[in-house]
Amino acid sequence: MTSLHTSDSTASTPLMNRWILPADATDAADLVLDETPVPVPGPGEVRVRVRAISMNYRDQLVLKGPFGRLPGRDLIPLSDVAGEIDAVGPRVTGWSVGDRVTDLHVLDWSDGRPPAAMGLGLGALHENGVLAEYVVLPARRVMRAPANLDHSEAATLPVAALTAWNALFGDHPITADSTVLIIGSGGVALASLQFARAAGAQVYARVRNKAAGEALVRLGAAGYVDGGTGPNWGDAVFALSGGVDKVVDSVGVSILPQALAALAPGGEVATLGLFDAAGGPLDGYALLGKQARIRGVAVGSEAMHRDLVRYVETHDIHPVIDRRIDFRDAPAAYTAQTSGGLFGKIVIEVD
Repeated sequence: MTSLHTSDSTASTPLMNRWILPADATDAADLVLDETPVPVPGPGEVRVRVRAISMNYRDQLVLKGPFGRLPGRDLIPLSDVAGEIDAVGPRVTGWSVGDRVTDLHVLDWSDGRPPAAMGLGLGALHENGVLAEYVVLPARRVMRAPANLDHSEAATLPVAALTAWNALFGDHPITADSTVLIIGSGGVALASLQFARAAGAQVYARVRNKAAGEALVRLGAAGYVDGGTGPNWGDAVFALSGGVDKVVDSVGVSILPQALAALAPGGEVATLGLFDAAGGPLDGYALLGKQARIRGVAVGSEAMHRDLVRYVETHDIHPVIDRRIDFRDAPAAYTAQTSGGLFGKIVIEVD
């Protein structure tokens, strides 16, 4: 078994805290708070003083396993970090102590098509994550944080916001004349709403209840369809909107039949949800008759992330955070994320 625990240290060695997900653990209550020496960056690496970490649904999948887990391996969980560089290793150019950064989720995807083997990002499989007071990362795996965001807001960008960006602008990009459908009120949905509204597009929502719908209207949505419309909600969205040009499917392929029903002719479903990756048969008549496109979306490239940072700054967009939880209460963040009724992101803050 690969262990991350350290058994001794000297009084002169700076120490830090980190959370460890033991190899056999599948419950957040089993996370272990561990004290260990502060890591030292090597050639081509930088050390980040962690200020905030945001959670994604994939972190729940990693917790439960076997998704993202290797047998017998302890793991530092979570993937999305924001902080400032406090040490720079040899042969690093372009970064200085004090620079505010986030991580890049996919290593070495600079632009264009994704790499053949993207991996699952930090905090999964063989890559330790960021639930620690300091992390060392390759210099090519950090990105400048937007100047207008605090650390907690910036920590929401690497997965949720970048995925929303890719869904909207990565292919067949939306314009001011577009209409967009979002599903629910999680991090990807809210980021999509904010980005689309900044572009001038109209946004509609499919939500579980009226309260969530009204909250989205206050944030800029043009309208919503709630859970009372029944299983054929795609037709209700079409009737409300006249057909949408883009569906940001943050649930999974199970909703594709309804997403297609909501689409205008020539529209696109950007499907990215991990809640349901199985689904059932598609309506081929709807797919062909509307000449629709279905595109799988998984985070984005370094170039997309850089464009996202500029867009957030230009439009002064501030990600929506549902709750901020102290680092020492990190297991509670897992519970909060699955409690239902979330409006935005769960962020763990480090003093």
